[in-house]
Amino acid sequence: MSDQIFNDLPDILDASQIASVLRLSRAGAYNLLSSEDFPTLHIGRRKLVMKNDLIQWLRSHTNTTPKH
Repeated sequence: MSDQIFNDLPDILDASQIASVLRLSRAGAYNLLSSEDFPTLHIGRRKLVMKNDLIQWLRSHTNTTPKH
């Protein structure tokens, strides 16, 4: 996975930005932010994610099949 799609994003993303980059609905982004294993950052009532944590989470949840 290339990190280039994340280059122009801020270091901390909100639900709208997550939805945009992952091509999810805003509700889908909030569901992700509420997932137990998602690296959510809580600041007050806001749910955010640090860009580096999002990239690492995506990598760890990507299914890859070895090529023969």
